[in-house]
Amino acid sequence: MESYGGRRGQAERDAITVEIGYALFSAAFAAALLFAAIVGPAYVFDLSKGTRGTLVGVGTTVAVVLFFARVVSVLTRFRRESQPNQPGRTNPDS
Repeated sequence: MESYGGRRGQAERDAITVEIGYALFSAAFAAALLFAAIVGPAYVFDLSKGTRGTLVGVGTTVAVVLFFARVVSVLTRFRRESQPNQPGRTNPDS
């Protein structure tokens, strides 16, 4: 932000938009890859319906957890890095 409590500039809004897009895309890619790694063997090796259902359930759960963990980690890292570094200053007006 330009000043404490001020509006964000266009460059900052663009950076946030790009970072959100990156977080969502990378999370979806990682979740899909992990889901395929867990569920894939159920279809390749023609396992029973019960085993296949269990693997699909586990794969879905793990993929959803990974998706949200990735989004949160990317966005919190971006927020931390975008804050100005002013050692020793506790008040933006000082």
